Amino acid sequence: MGEVVAGIVVNPASGRDIRRLVTQATVFPAEEKANIVRRLLSAFAVAGVDRVMLSTDFGGITASVLRDLGRDPVPRIEFCDEDTLTGTAIDTVNAVRRMVDAGAGVIVCLGGDGTARVAAKACGDVPLLALPTGTNNAFPQAGEATVAGLAAGMVASGQVDADLVMQRVSVLEVVTKNRREIALVDVAVSMSRHAGAKALWDPTALTELYCTFAEPDSIGLSSIAGQLCPSSRTSAEGVALQLGPVDSSAYVVHAAIAPGLVRPVGVRGWGVLRPGVRVDLAAGGGVIAVDGERELELKNGEGAYVELRPDGPWCVDVRAAMAEAATQGLLRSVATSESGWKGDSSGRCVG
Repeated sequence: MGEVVAGIVVNPASGRDIRRLVTQATVFPAEEKANIVRRLLSAFAVAGVDRVMLSTDFGGITASVLRDLGRDPVPRIEFCDEDTLTGTAIDTVNAVRRMVDAGAGVIVCLGGDGTARVAAKACGDVPLLALPTGTNNAFPQAGEATVAGLAAGMVASGQVDADLVMQRVSVLEVVTKNRREIALVDVAVSMSRHAGAKALWDPTALTELYCTFAEPDSIGLSSIAGQLCPSSRTSAEGVALQLGPVDSSAYVVHAAIAPGLVRPVGVRGWGVLRPGVRVDLAAGGGVIAVDGERELELKNGEGAYVELRPDGPWCVDVRAAMAEAATQGLLRSVATSESGWKGDSSGRCVG
């Protein structure tokens, strides 16, 4: 087997957007992100990763990681510093593309829903593992970075069967006259005239909502659907909601729009969103938000549609990977203790 390569891309701005002014969201400082990277590197070393491609930034994350190299055994680190930093999502795209070109077997992404979306657009068929360091973390699943690093490393090194520990997730594709965008979680139509500050926290202007999945315990706009028509991440179908004023809608959902921010949302009705079916959006003159961020401004009369697609990124299931590692005994060895007890091939103690 050749050199095992893994990638880590970190958004230095995630967890620090304008929603901090209107919510009680957790702040993820640069040092905490650097700590997560360190834990990933330590786990990668155990899981058989030889080289790690690491994104660079203006926020001090790279410098902090570099300063602490040498404390523990870690794989060889190569920084993605060929491209000029812009402080925008382009930095994530450039870093992920560098990792793909270098033959990375997995890419770990640190950020929120927006960062994961950008990484997903650039990673192609390379497996993605998103860890939450953003404001709304509906797509990235919480978990200890050390364990996530072990799982990701075993995927990159081929020690676990990819068919057993990964799944291809659905995405929503939004198409306008001049642009295509994807969403990993949700697409919302707002009657606001301008994108302004991209982060979305006021649901009163929303008229339509489409979700790839809707978990009852989620955060963000998908939590609206999660309380009415739950849909799992593994389902091939999504959900579509028609929203309206609270005082004239059939249902009112008190939804966790953002951390510390629960708002009543009027829902006129909902239904199943099936893969491959194009749904025209009544968004002429409004704004379309993808994964909680206003991205697409439409002129009066300009059309757009949304389509649920099954060909999103391959994502690592950490629990499944660790279960497979336990089944194969990848992280254990048989040794005789001083007391004379030892383990047999099944791991049981025998005299």
